[in-house]
Amino acid sequence: MKLKQNVKTILLFTLLLLCNKGQAQSTDTTKSTLHLSGSISANNNGFSFVPTFSLGKPAVQTGFNISGNKERFSFHPQFWYSMLDYKPWSFIFIWRYKLVKKEKFEFVLGTHAPAINFKSATVSEDGVVKDVIKARRFYPAVEIIPVYHFKKDVSLSIYYLFGTGIETEVSSKNHFISIRPDFNNIPLTKQTYLRLNPQFYYLRIGDLDGFYTAAGLTLAHRKFPLSVGTMTNIKLKSEIETKDFEWNVSLTYAFGKNFVER
Repeated sequence: MKLKQNVKTILLFTLLLLCNKGQAQSTDTTKSTLHLSGSISANNNGFSFVPTFSLGKPAVQTGFNISGNKERFSFHPQFWYSMLDYKPWSFIFIWRYKLVKKEKFEFVLGTHAPAINFKSATVSEDGVVKDVIKARRFYPAVEIIPVYHFKKDVSLSIYYLFGTGIETEVSSKNHFISIRPDFNNIPLTKQTYLRLNPQFYYLRIGDLDGFYTAAGLTLAHRKFPLSVGTMTNIKLKSEIETKDFEWNVSLTYAFGKNFVER
C-alpha cells in the first residue's frame, strides 16, 4: 500500500508540474519550456534495461521523458506490466543530469530512485496459500553515460549502471557496462527509416559475471506515431544462468509535446 501511495504521489506531482507550465504553444526560447515525450510498447517478451533480464511473456512497457528547454535535467519514469495477468513487472524512476553538453560530446550522470522489480510468489498464512507480489528494491542505483556524437543521428556511448539490491534475495552489488553504437536514422524511403541500436555488454551479479551482445531494430515512419521493432539478446560467455538466445517483436506508439510558460 505504501508503494502505491509513493507512485501516486510522484505521478500527481508530475501532472501538477505540467498543468502549471500552461498549454502547448509554439516554442519561444525566451520562455521556460517543458518537453514531454514518451512511448507505449506492446511486445511478446519484455526486455529490461539489462537485456539479460526479460519477462518471458507478453508485456506493456511505458516510458516518459520530461525535461526543460535547456535539457540539462530530465526525469524518465518507467512502468512495465505483464499483459497476461496485468501484474506489475518494474517501476523505475530515472533522474538524469547532463554534466557536459557539447555539440559532439555529452557526459550524463543519473540515478534510479527508486527502482523496483516485482516478483510473483506464494505464501502460507494460517495454512492458507495465497498469491502475493513481492517488491525487490534497488537503491542506490547510479548511471554514468559518456556519449560521443559523430553526427546528428550517429553516436557511440558507454553506459555504466551500478545497483545495490536491498532485499536479501537479490545481489547487493550489480554492475552493468555496455558499449552502444546507435544509428537512429537509416533512410529507406523519403518517409520511412530504420533505427539500429546494437550493444556489447558485461554483466556482474555478485560473484558471477558474463559477456553478452544485444541489438534492437526498429522500422518507423516520419509522420506516423506507430513503429515496429524487434530485439535480440545472445549470451556469449557467462557464469550467470540465463538463456542463450532471446528475442521479441514490439509495436510502439510514440508521442511528444512542448508546454510553454505563459
